[in-house]
Amino acid sequence: MIRSEILREVAPILRDQLVVCNIGLPSQELHMIDDQPTNFYMLGTMGLASSIGLGLALSQPKTVVVIDGDGSVLTNLGTLPTIANNVADNYILLIVDNGSYGSTGDQPTYAGKKTSLTKVAEACGCENVVECRAEETGEVLQKAIDAKRMTIIVCKCESGNVKVPVITKDPVVIRDRFMAAVAS
Repeated sequence: MIRSEILREVAPILRDQLVVCNIGLPSQELHMIDDQPTNFYMLGTMGLASSIGLGLALSQPKTVVVIDGDGSVLTNLGTLPTIANNVADNYILLIVDNGSYGSTGDQPTYAGKKTSLTKVAEACGCENVVECRAEETGEVLQKAIDAKRMTIIVCKCESGNVKVPVITKDPVVIRDRFMAAVAS
């Protein structure tokens, strides 16, 4: 399975959650698959979805699911010790690990070579880290939501992209409707 297939599978599970989605193709894919006011699409800051999601989880009680990529997490490795040391049981980080920088042409990441983001997260002190195959992602995500315990999920999948349109919504509109969803 590739990232877009995983997003299609988990989209129904995400409908009742606050979602922060990584920059580039992941946001475009989620927007195309199931645009919701509860989805915050990152449009210009690689590596910060996990940090923004953690801040959101720490500031309010609703469940926050962050969809991030291995390349993005690798650009902000400081996020993993920050997550480990600021536990929010309403926070789930779903790292879609396809071993590549999917949005820029599928160049390999170090997670596609020797680096295990599962082991890195554990070494940083994250206590509930689950690695799964792409086909298991929906089940693992639902269990994490039901457990109400901070969880890092590293979903191993194939590299690959589908053609998607760019998000034409104004960033201010995306922000405002998301803020309204957080407040409701």
